[in-house]
Amino acid sequence: MKKTITILLCVMALCAGATPIDHLLERIDKGASSKFKIELVKSGQDFFELDQSGSRVVVRGNTWVNIATGINWYLKYHAGIHLTWNNMQAQLPSPLPRMAQRERHETNLKWRYDFNYCTFSYTMAFWDWERWQQEIDWMALHGVNMPLAIVGEECVWRNMLLKLGYTEEDIGKFIAGPAFLAWWEMNNLEGWGGPLPLSWYERQERLQKQILQRMKEYGMHPVLPGYAGMVPHDARERLGLDVADAGLWNGFQRPANLLPTDARFAEIANLYYQELTRLFGKADFYSIDPFHESNDDSRIDYGAAALALLRAMKVANPKATWVVQGWTENPRQQMLDVLEPKDLLILDLFSECRPMWGAPSVWRRPEGYGKHRWLFCMLENFGANVGLHGRMDQLLHNFQLTKSHPLASHLCGTGFTMEGSENNPIMFELMSELPWRSETFTKEGWVKSYVKARYGSDEPELQQAWQFLINGIYNCPLGNNQQGPHESIFCGRPTLNNFQASSWSKMRNYYDPASTLEAARLMNSVSERHRGNNNFEYDLVDITRQAIADQARIQYQLVVAAYKSASPPLFNEASERFMQLLSIQDELLATRKEFRLGRWLEMARSCGTTNEEKDFYEWNARVQITTWGNRYCADTGGLRDYAHKEWQGLLSDFYAPRWKAFFNHLRQDLEKMGKPNPDMLGTGVNSNKTADELFKMALPQEVLLDYYPMEEDWVLHHPHNYTANPEGNPVDVARKVFNLLTEEK
Repeated sequence: MKKTITILLCVMALCAGATPIDHLLERIDKGASSKFKIELVKSGQDFFELDQSGSRVVVRGNTWVNIATGINWYLKYHAGIHLTWNNMQAQLPSPLPRMAQRERHETNLKWRYDFNYCTFSYTMAFWDWERWQQEIDWMALHGVNMPLAIVGEECVWRNMLLKLGYTEEDIGKFIAGPAFLAWWEMNNLEGWGGPLPLSWYERQERLQKQILQRMKEYGMHPVLPGYAGMVPHDARERLGLDVADAGLWNGFQRPANLLPTDARFAEIANLYYQELTRLFGKADFYSIDPFHESNDDSRIDYGAAALALLRAMKVANPKATWVVQGWTENPRQQMLDVLEPKDLLILDLFSECRPMWGAPSVWRRPEGYGKHRWLFCMLENFGANVGLHGRMDQLLHNFQLTKSHPLASHLCGTGFTMEGSENNPIMFELMSELPWRSETFTKEGWVKSYVKARYGSDEPELQQAWQFLINGIYNCPLGNNQQGPHESIFCGRPTLNNFQASSWSKMRNYYDPASTLEAARLMNSVSERHRGNNNFEYDLVDITRQAIADQARIQYQLVVAAYKSASPPLFNEASERFMQLLSIQDELLATRKEFRLGRWLEMARSCGTTNEEKDFYEWNARVQITTWGNRYCADTGGLRDYAHKEWQGLLSDFYAPRWKAFFNHLRQDLEKMGKPNPDMLGTGVNSNKTADELFKMALPQEVLLDYYPMEEDWVLHHPHNYTANPEGNPVDVARKVFNLLTEEK
């Protein structure tokens, strides 16, 4: 009995003395904390060191996050273990590979930021605490010490509006649904996707408190959402406030902007911060993005607005810093002119492509951000679209430029600002290492170490496959301003001139599709030797998926050529081949939960406490990845397919029916060719047309179908019960579909 008590007391003592790093290591692999010696050292310099003490690997640093970064570095480059979204656990070898000598990495870039507002809706809309816990561990391992933390902002607004006299019904019409909260928070829209059930507010308040507690245990500095001047669009009538009407955003009613000269501005702002502080405490940083994606308004004094917003923030916490996104017109020059450098921190949101800080770019500001501090950020992904993508040379060049460029003198950190995460881990790995590498290096040299860490193997075929990728699809060049991945042809609404799937992607061809095909061939050629390797199987599916999508784009051109050549046999053969490629893509993606629609929908449904709530959340999830809005916002506003996904289930049940309808229409059109047309014989409705009108009719015409009804029908009525459970083995299915892809036709 005494022995049992003694053991129990020892366990309790160990738990009581455990550090956040011990808990992190145990989540990676049970017993892992005993294999490391962790040393927290006081220092004004951000650093981590790897060392050896007897049988244990020593990781020391000046913060818990920097120590976690060191652990990740050790695992990658000394143990051949790569932890990322598809694989956050590993079996650590025993004993661990020894450190032959001390290794030290330092950085002067103090702040490492994470998240875009959009990430919270496109990727994280329905995450629970278990998934958030993994993400916070990922952040720590990748050096993030300044994460945006906006979960539960709707709880603050609900309490605030109730105190201002709004009813629950009014609030339901103002606050957006769970899949669209990001755009409500950024002042883009009101109410779409709502109203939220009361149970949602309870869930999110509880979740945000868990998130903040874990972030603070790591010593992170969460960025809470500040007050940006937003009020409901009816605030003039309801509250007697002086507001600037923000109009519409892609067809949605925008909230109004409370003018800083209004006598109640300070009262409204203070009420917001009181509720925020009561629920979630104070912060060192507040994210405030006023006038987001809006035209200049002559009624607004942007300098006065900036000072009013700053004053309100300083009442909440006099020592706090305002974090603002450097995006399109923001931050306005008038705001920069009146604010002190110590009070503002700017996220240069798209530094790898359209930097605003002073590097060559279509968005270049001649004077950069002037006296203000800023972070070099990588946006990488828009809409959480699926696809391999990166700007490796541009990223490395633009970051290297900051070391000598005069406009970069106030650079003080880096950031991940993706609209959607859980994709392209290679780009996030590269970006996370930039602050810690003092030497200049090439992507070709760096990726050799990445491949070995990623798979625990250095096979020539793996290295060759990635050399094809990093010199092709992962090397989008200067001058190409497309937003994120090269979009899959399968995901676009079918026409005779399909190229991009979403309205604003700005796609332009920049790589040879033969390169992704060869990379897929090489990966499949060694797949049997890596069966069961999680990282390899994820990449095998993703790279093979990309090869199929790229070859389908070529096949689509053959379909169009056959139609325009008026050859029914060729058209039938080409269109059937296209549909076969779509089908095998669906089969391939079924093998990984990350590429299954069911994972997204199951997360959504899990948020509900009743069947009615579960259906509501699933509707939100379905709308976001398809039509995005109602008919007007989808079609005229251009939002449809912005968040398209090359996912199993969505391919077979949403995209395939559109293509079938389109091909059937073309097939019927071909069948009419050669048959007499009464209108051309002078007896039909065209008999009185002018020569010019008849000439225009004779020109090639686009074939346009009304896709919205079938899209909305899938959103509302499709009965299929999608699951996250993988079907088939990735190695076997990838080999099968690759053989079908490359078979002679």
